Amino acid sequence: MHLISDTATLSAACERLASHPFVTVDTEFLRETTYYPKLCLIQLASPDEAVLIDPLAPELDLAPFFGLMVDENVVKVFHAARQDLEIVWLLGRVLPVPLFDTQVAAMVCGYGDSVGYEQLANDLAKARIDKSSRFTDWSRRPLSEAQLAYAESDVTHLRDIYLALKADLDASGREGWVAEEMAVLASPSTYEVKPENAWQRLKGRIRKSRELPVLMEVAAWREREAQTRDVPRQRVLKDDALMDIVQRCPHSAAALAELRSVPNGFERSRNGTEVLAAIERAAAIDPKTLPRLERERGRPANGAVLDLLKVLLKAVAEAERVAPKIIASSDDLEAIASDDLAEVPALQGWRRGVFGDKALALKEGSLSLCIRRGRVVVN
Repeated sequence: MHLISDTATLSAACERLASHPFVTVDTEFLRETTYYPKLCLIQLASPDEAVLIDPLAPELDLAPFFGLMVDENVVKVFHAARQDLEIVWLLGRVLPVPLFDTQVAAMVCGYGDSVGYEQLANDLAKARIDKSSRFTDWSRRPLSEAQLAYAESDVTHLRDIYLALKADLDASGREGWVAEEMAVLASPSTYEVKPENAWQRLKGRIRKSRELPVLMEVAAWREREAQTRDVPRQRVLKDDALMDIVQRCPHSAAALAELRSVPNGFERSRNGTEVLAAIERAAAIDPKTLPRLERERGRPANGAVLDLLKVLLKAVAEAERVAPKIIASSDDLEAIASDDLAEVPALQGWRRGVFGDKALALKEGSLSLCIRRGRVVVN
């Protein structure tokens, strides 16, 4: 198999692929040394053929590929699509529609949380995946025959996986369950990283509420710096150093230099000056405008309610052959334990019928749990 490296060949391939009801899609990329992923390879397959595209080729315009991605007559099938979709959005400012994620579908079909491609290939396509090329450098050219074969297998076996899962969903009538999840993946907001929200990745490390504004400002500064320089966040400032700054809250270069986790000379650099400015901005924030941390709400007044909801979720998931994660998150359960009117996914749409109504009935005492023959039964 050869790599498509010119626009005319890509356009012809995409025209052929567009004549089919679905195509499978995968990408290979690197992001170890960059903030944004570097796209190195695109794999596509229809029921008739598989093609590999070289996005690093200087003479290649990816417009035909993006056109295929938005062709509403062709379902685009991914596995664990989020990172692939992020790349498509960043490069083409489009998102594939219609969309089908086999990992999400597998969760609905009873394969557990975040099932891997290899397991589905083994179970549904009766194929063994050679993973020896998985972590190779996809930016180097030429790619080896082993790399090309591995890349091709990522989309050829995905065809059988898709057809098997689609048949299962059609038989169970749960296509709508997957469609709700696809709506989230197909939203541009899912891939827009806002620096002002960067603190949420580290909020679990906060010890005191007064640290929150400092975390918000310093984390936002680091995110903007990483985006501007296109380097990983840790290259700008490691998490441990950032949290040390948050907890010690230095207000001078000398105080900043005293932190052992901060690189030598950081306090004299432009970055050091900007961190101190971020701390000053944090001091000016009105505490009343700060978001409330989850753990400040604490455990529900009756922690046993939360424990019972967890048992109910597991019992329902087993009975429905659905991964618990796709029905309700831990945050959903905590919110329901505290508030019957909580605005969470578990109390909306199909999730309410499967779990939410039962959760509320359990809270009000009209539903019970018992053990029968070693299994939890919902009464």
